[in-house]
Amino acid sequence: MTALLEVEGINSYYGDSHILFDVSLHVQRNEVVALLGRNGAGKSTTLKSIMGLLHPRVGRISLNGKAIDGLPPHAIAALGLQLVPEERRIFGSLSVEENLALAGITAKSRWPIERIWKMFPRLQERRRSKGTDLSGGEQQMLAIARALVRDPIITLLDEPFEGLAPTIVRELLATCRTLADEGRTLVVVEQNISAAMNLADRIYILNNGHVIEEMTGQEARERPAGLHRHLGV
Repeated sequence: MTALLEVEGINSYYGDSHILFDVSLHVQRNEVVALLGRNGAGKSTTLKSIMGLLHPRVGRISLNGKAIDGLPPHAIAALGLQLVPEERRIFGSLSVEENLALAGITAKSRWPIERIWKMFPRLQERRRSKGTDLSGGEQQMLAIARALVRDPIITLLDEPFEGLAPTIVRELLATCRTLADEGRTLVVVEQNISAAMNLADRIYILNNGHVIEEMTGQEARERPAGLHRHLGV
């Protein structure tokens, strides 16, 4: 079966610094894939390479069988990939509603705002609040909602739970679980190992820019010692 997203032997650099070495992975439709590894392992660089924010010098990336490596980010987004960056990058001077409306302008298919409010009731309560007036957790909800409003075929989530209060993490984890149960395709980079294990159908472990192991989520839950060995947790 052809994968929805296929990454084949990519090598990515920041200037002269070689960051990713022959990284290969695949994501099937309706699958949740987690990328795990210590800080600096290359997880975020992998997402940036997929999204076209960084162009691999070697290797191939395809979406639905179409080569996307070398395309600019806006062209990749138009094909159905959405990245929720670690920095969130919401527009602080715009309201919640305005952030969502702006995100949906160029979408070929977009969620009705009522669907966003149902998934994120807190955003509905804050819909007229500016981005700068939101808490960190609310900003993360908005960053995820802004991606979802474009009805992506794959959503890339970079450290969605980092730095958030445990109650907010549980709330966002439940949202991601709902998305997974609805059959949405997710790729999650996460330091919260427990959260990733609870979400993922499959897990890739990266170390120093290399994929060193692939396992199913069930294998990780049944034999966590494998994760502990690689991640030092």
